[in-house]
Amino acid sequence: MSIASYKDLEVWQFGMELTKDCYFLTRKFPREEMFGVTSQIRRSAASVPANVAEGHGRESTGDFIQFLRISQGSLKELETHLLLAAKVNICAASAIEPHLQQADRIGRMLRSLIRRLQERHKR
Repeated sequence: MSIASYKDLEVWQFGMELTKDCYFLTRKFPREEMFGVTSQIRRSAASVPANVAEGHGRESTGDFIQFLRISQGSLKELETHLLLAAKVNICAASAIEPHLQQADRIGRMLRSLIRRLQERHKR
């Protein structure tokens, strides 16, 4: 099966949804955090689907795998910023839980896609 566009990839679609949700979450953060944790959450969230798209656009399996790994790193960065926001009482832990669950799902999808691409690349 061939993927015509990165937009066809569920992992990209879920990444975009997580990014949108993080933007909505951070709208409620204090204004003094605009250039702090708010910016970090938005940047790391947007980096997840952006790296999926960029890797797909490279048209090389090895490059695609590398960008998917970068996306995984951005996902872990996002999780850390969300946890920090709750830890310093910028938001409630219950407010970040759905985002952490989304991130976990996307992380599993990224790992699965990387494994499939690696297996196909070996052939």
